[in-house]
Amino acid sequence: MERFYDIWTVFWRDWVVLRHRLTAFILSRMVAPLLYLVAFGWGLGRSIQTGAGGSYLDFLVPGILALNSMNISFNSVTPVHAERVYHKSIEEYIIAPIWPPAFVIGKVLAAVLRGLISSAIILVLAYLFGAHFAVTPLFLLVLVLNCAVFAEIGFIAAMFIRTYEEMGQVNTYILLPMSFLCGTFFSTHTLPDALRWFIELLPLTHTSYLLRGLGSGLPVAPESVAVLLLYLAVGFALGSRAFSRLRQ
Repeated sequence: MERFYDIWTVFWRDWVVLRHRLTAFILSRMVAPLLYLVAFGWGLGRSIQTGAGGSYLDFLVPGILALNSMNISFNSVTPVHAERVYHKSIEEYIIAPIWPPAFVIGKVLAAVLRGLISSAIILVLAYLFGAHFAVTPLFLLVLVLNCAVFAEIGFIAAMFIRTYEEMGQVNTYILLPMSFLCGTFFSTHTLPDALRWFIELLPLTHTSYLLRGLGSGLPVAPESVAVLLLYLAVGFALGSRAFSRLRQ
């Protein structure tokens, strides 16, 4: 029970901050999805044949959901870097008698909440644009998994990176390539075998596969779920270890 209270304390603090600027958060999260839907869904998408019986917009929306939930969740946790290096506010948790993994779980849950709110906005916009796909409980579970995985990656980065410039490099060298190569805008089957093998190792690829398959009612590979769960477990272990080392 005490561990649950520790997690809730960390989560609640982030929720209070979000609640005070929830309207601004929602409005700002509508801009990029609208641009993607207009430019790729209505513009470029009308000249693209997917070969799967649906429109390119139907193919695109799961990729946008995967991409957006990755970015929002990752960037929701990276302020921990400023709390650690500049503001020193993380020291409140370092000296507090809390269960060390509670800080990681609380921060990740807060990031998942932001990612899901942003995803809900995209779902509404996508339906308004005429997209057709099914939102099932498993579809939502995959979204939660994706948010949690990239929140943990963001937390790990925040624990080790020393400057804002280095944090920008993480976005440039890790998130940006995944944004365009992991099956968000096109099928990875068109890539060369060597590059595709590498892309298959990345979590966003499997999120795109799963959301696209579940949204269209097609069978999905259990291996993709296993990959996300593996990233989740490893990310939690590394994040908890990194925070525990701050307390030593």
